[in-house]
Amino acid sequence: MSHLLRALCLAAVLASPVAAQQADIRFGGLQQDTSLPVEVTSDTLSVDQASGAAVFTGNVLAKQGEMRLAAETIRVEYTSDGDGIDRLIASGGVTLVSPTDAAEAAEAVYTIASGNVVMTGNVLLTQGRAAISGETLTVNLKDGTGTMTGQVKTIFTPGGAP
Repeated sequence: MSHLLRALCLAAVLASPVAAQQADIRFGGLQQDTSLPVEVTSDTLSVDQASGAAVFTGNVLAKQGEMRLAAETIRVEYTSDGDGIDRLIASGGVTLVSPTDAAEAAEAVYTIASGNVVMTGNVLLTQGRAAISGETLTVNLKDGTGTMTGQVKTIFTPGGAP
């Protein structure tokens, strides 16, 4: 009887939500060549000549290789020499998608040179059947790694792949 009780307790622990402050995550599907061109489409484009930034609004989709970044607004900031893109700042229903992974957040900042995407505000990451949530997700697109921080929660399914 004690073996059955232990097995039931272990199953209950494994099936319950887990809360932590940080989780390191592997992003094989979000690995990306950050030197590829970035294509942005939207309903509207406005250019701020003073800052040299472009603001895309309405159904915005930024593509780079197989990576897709969608949001209501994406601000494109150019390098100081004006020869390339420094970073993309996305807000309003942000979604980052690759062939195998997807993440949603309120905001995201993609710094092209470093390959880092920092997503903030009620982040939800899905990888196959697994889902992880937290306040901040930092993904390095060059090496396919990431870290979720701030009240990290996930559910493990016993007997199934996470």
